[in-house]
Amino acid sequence: MAIAIVSAPSNLGLRPPEPGAVPGTAKAPEALREAGLHAVLLAGGAVDAGAVLPGRYLDDEGVRPAGTVRNQQAVIDHARLLARRLVEVRADGRAPLVLGGDCSLVIAAGLASRVLGGAGLVHIDGHTDFRHPGTSTAYGALAGEDLAVAVGRHLPAVSDIDGLGPYFAAAQTAHIGCRRDDEALDEVREAIALVIPADDVILHGASRAAARVVATPGLERGFWLQIDVDVLDPAHMPAVDSPDPGGLTPDELIDLLRVLAPRAWGASVTVFDPDLDPDGTHARTVARAVAEGLAGLGADSDG
Repeated sequence: MAIAIVSAPSNLGLRPPEPGAVPGTAKAPEALREAGLHAVLLAGGAVDAGAVLPGRYLDDEGVRPAGTVRNQQAVIDHARLLARRLVEVRADGRAPLVLGGDCSLVIAAGLASRVLGGAGLVHIDGHTDFRHPGTSTAYGALAGEDLAVAVGRHLPAVSDIDGLGPYFAAAQTAHIGCRRDDEALDEVREAIALVIPADDVILHGASRAAARVVATPGLERGFWLQIDVDVLDPAHMPAVDSPDPGGLTPDELIDLLRVLAPRAWGASVTVFDPDLDPDGTHARTVARAVAEGLAGLGADSDG
């Protein structure tokens, strides 16, 4: 199945890196193009399916209504637009590869998955991203809450858009890559089908971790693959908003993705921040991981 590259330059789910500043993840798709990713993928038969642009980022901390999240309406509007593009890509018989952007983009993947008939979620991230109103008063930045949204543990305004939530069944959801000290680790283990922390991948090997995922009941029909590049260790990928030690090497991530990608009906790559990569070194790391790890995206998926 050919890949369709979709740019989704959103930063709507992130807190500003400092007061008055704007997160740089919106620059990631073009930084990855400059690093050669598009050229490699297009040479392999991919097509460029254009960009889905988000609304304006606002630092609305302290002024947005209580019980809402940062840039809430803009997130919802962009999720609907991006979901529509993903459905169109699938209707053309292609596997969408979304280059973000922040990881609130998984909402669009969830909307599209529900419209297309439902499938699982494999969430690869250096954090569980499971902060939600039921456990924290500090919620509000969806880039740290996207897994909770995806399985219906968040505000209905974002976790049940158009009555389509939960976007992914918890019993068909797996997480890979959080650090062992993640504060939500125990809750996530109880909430979803499978959790594999980063140190398990490092100790036992990426291939074994991937095999556990594809053997999980409910994921054999296919899944959306959400990849936050902060799953990589900061020694290899410091250009993210929340780097934490104890992550994977690029080669470990590539080995993991090579097994998972053929079963996935689409994938999103998120949270790389070119503002933290002035010479393009880390863009090239992401580009290599995507080009080598996701080359087989969708090849064996039922969608």
